[in-house]
Amino acid sequence: MSEDILDKKDTSNSPNEEHSDYTPAAAADGDVKHQLTGMYQNWFLDYASYVILERAVPHVNDGLKPVQRRILHSMKRLDDGRYNKVANIVGHTMQFHPHGDASIGDALVQLGQKDLLIDCQGNWGNILTGDSAAAPRYIEARLSKFALDVVFNPKTTEWQASYDGRNREPVTLPVKFPLLLAQGVEGIAVGLSSKILPHNFNEICDAAIAYLKGEEFRLYPDFQTGGAIDVSRYNDGERGGVVRVRARISKIDNKTLCITEIPYGKTTSSLIDSILKAIEKGKIKVRKVDDNTAGKVEILVHLAPGVSSDKTLDALYAFTDCEVNISPNCCVIDHKKPHFLSVSDVLRRSVDNTLDLLRKELNIRRDETLETLHFASLEKIFIEERIYKDKQFEQAETMDAACEHIDERLTPFYPQMVREVTKEDILKLMEIKMARILKFNKDKADEFIARMKADLEEIDNHLAHIVEYTVDWFARLKEKYGAHYPRRTEIRNFDTIVATKVAEANEKLYIDREEGFIGTGLKKDEFVCNCSDIDDVIIFYKDGKYKIVRISDKLFVGKNILYVNVFKKNDKRTIYNVIYRDGKEGYYYIKRFNVTSMIRDREYDVTQGNPGSKIVYFTANPNGEAEVIKVTLRPNPRIKKLVFERDFSEINIKGRQSMGNLLTKFDVHKISLKQRGGSTLGGRKVWFDHDVLRLNYDGRGQYLGEFQSGDNILVVMENGEFYTTDFDLNNHYDAGIRFVEKFDPEKVWTAVLYDADQQNYPYLKRFAFEAGSKRQSYLGDNKHSQLVLLSGEVYPRIQVVFGGHDQFREPLVVEASDFVGVKGFKAKGKRLTTYTVERIEELEPTRVPEPETDPEEIDEAVDNDVTAEDNDGQMHLF
Repeated sequence: MSEDILDKKDTSNSPNEEHSDYTPAAAADGDVKHQLTGMYQNWFLDYASYVILERAVPHVNDGLKPVQRRILHSMKRLDDGRYNKVANIVGHTMQFHPHGDASIGDALVQLGQKDLLIDCQGNWGNILTGDSAAAPRYIEARLSKFALDVVFNPKTTEWQASYDGRNREPVTLPVKFPLLLAQGVEGIAVGLSSKILPHNFNEICDAAIAYLKGEEFRLYPDFQTGGAIDVSRYNDGERGGVVRVRARISKIDNKTLCITEIPYGKTTSSLIDSILKAIEKGKIKVRKVDDNTAGKVEILVHLAPGVSSDKTLDALYAFTDCEVNISPNCCVIDHKKPHFLSVSDVLRRSVDNTLDLLRKELNIRRDETLETLHFASLEKIFIEERIYKDKQFEQAETMDAACEHIDERLTPFYPQMVREVTKEDILKLMEIKMARILKFNKDKADEFIARMKADLEEIDNHLAHIVEYTVDWFARLKEKYGAHYPRRTEIRNFDTIVATKVAEANEKLYIDREEGFIGTGLKKDEFVCNCSDIDDVIIFYKDGKYKIVRISDKLFVGKNILYVNVFKKNDKRTIYNVIYRDGKEGYYYIKRFNVTSMIRDREYDVTQGNPGSKIVYFTANPNGEAEVIKVTLRPNPRIKKLVFERDFSEINIKGRQSMGNLLTKFDVHKISLKQRGGSTLGGRKVWFDHDVLRLNYDGRGQYLGEFQSGDNILVVMENGEFYTTDFDLNNHYDAGIRFVEKFDPEKVWTAVLYDADQQNYPYLKRFAFEAGSKRQSYLGDNKHSQLVLLSGEVYPRIQVVFGGHDQFREPLVVEASDFVGVKGFKAKGKRLTTYTVERIEELEPTRVPEPETDPEEIDEAVDNDVTAEDNDGQMHLF
């Protein structure tokens, strides 16, 4: 449903309507047959229009639903600076809102929990735990200072009669701020809904200023509950966009995870319920969950023994409400119709509205100041010229005659007036009391008139530069209230978590080869491997056919099974080495291939598909290993060599549909393994993506190198901590990384630090990091020690520039390798200076390490050396 509903409503009662309208007179006539279709069409459209316009969707001008607007209007009428009982506010709001007190009370609590317009006192519930507020008679509220500054101005408010005609209420409040974007809103109407996410107060002010200056701006959501958000598909808040929101989860140790921030729209109770459901389904292995939430979120997830904390962290995002997708839908009311806009459009319209309201306020102030100046000038002339002492004035028989005389006396001064003098002005002069005339002071009157003229000049300047004035308005709002609204939700890119990779292997896969069944319920049959209930299984048959199927309790897959295991999608490292016979009496072929993707339950063929084909040798190699096999042929007079060897490493890895290479044309007696081989794929090339703080094999981010089994990654943090990890993709890394690279235990590092234990003098140390998953600090045990620089150069040069009383000293340049020897990372190092230091910086090295030479290259060079005799008869080596 869209604005078409409201357009249809206007034409539904046209004279050419097919169905007759329902009327009370027709209802009273028992012989009349009513057309229910027409009644439904008219009444349903009336109802839909009412819900859209008067209940569920906010107005673009003030960003408020009708109930919220009426609550704020009632609170303004009650406002005296003190708190009011919420029950009292609800009662006053019912003068304007034709619904029950419960709906008004709920809307008021939701407004209060947003911590922007309402100053709350008492138990207003908890958005973190979902606890409800206390009863309205126990809690109190008043308008916040921000609301009093930006929401109300009766002089610029458009009014309308309330539903019963006894009171006036605002059509929209004159809000001078993009309130809709700051608070967010969610409403479900008839046929459409609105979901606008809250945004950061300071960023809204910055975006408004950028728009007024004609600059580009971007706005992204910010939630009171914190967490992290991926806005790559936000689509500026329009329909079709989506954001991913994650809880903030940290590792206390390898056995405990702590959730400290939750996704928007969730509570600690609902989050824990989703974790418990995932535990029940076997998605994750958790020993227990503790909820220690009070003022801040603290949910402790205790892991079962032997469970990876990194894998469990991913599983929490994949299978629980620790990660949720939110689809925004920016629907607002404008000119009595619903419109679908973007967040940027809403900001522009709101800022334009703010500019218009500020202009109106300035014009009102200008008119009021002109009136004040006008009467002050008249009063000054009236008293200074002693018109009230004039005999003709005193002897005037009627009021009209007196007014005519005053008008005549003032005529010479009319050119000085800001506007024409009216009879009302003269009557007002005649109301001046004698006490005021006696206390009149010419200097003070002149000073007051000068001040009014200065105010007028200032107002005229603001009106002439209304855009700059509006920019200053938003800047003042940010300066006054911005400190209370820091960004709580971190904006970052998320990696895509594949559920099958992080699901806990809580099931065991079995196979019944004789009957042709596989499944997790065949406890008495042959064990294959551990698996999860969302895995796929790949099955190879002896006739060369293969397929993938879904894990189940018991599934018939057929007999003659050769190999079965869990299937890993997009796995290019698992290589299948196969020898098959093409047809019943055909040739033998050898091939190597991987299987990265398949359609579930579709049958594929390793062979060429000829009848009687079969696999005679098969291995599955998780890291592309290539073995050497021995082939024994059946005796045949034409064959000179009955036994030969074949190395699979000589066979190229091709697609699964390739025919393969010819192994032999003769009958094979047997094929046996002679020697296991190594991987032909080389080491794993690993990259680190600093955006998502994860490793990948896809070339995203910083290249770390090629990793063999046993290689580690060194992680050095900004706070001086370091540790090493393997290159598993499930590893998690925290923000604040200074260096991440392939770990080299022989590499020497140079650090300059201020040692808090040694009066904060600068020290220089050289050391090598040690492998270990436990975090250690190379800055020492004192947390107040500060790192100045850390260098991985072989021959670093350090320059110390002096300051303070020692600023006239020449800078000290130190060759680190000559200054101090290499020691353990816990060593104190050597003090650089005791003088006052302004800064310490690293210079370009003057020495570089000699390139390492391969021993084979040295041998080759020696073999190629020649001798020659020069003019002095000596031998030289070239």
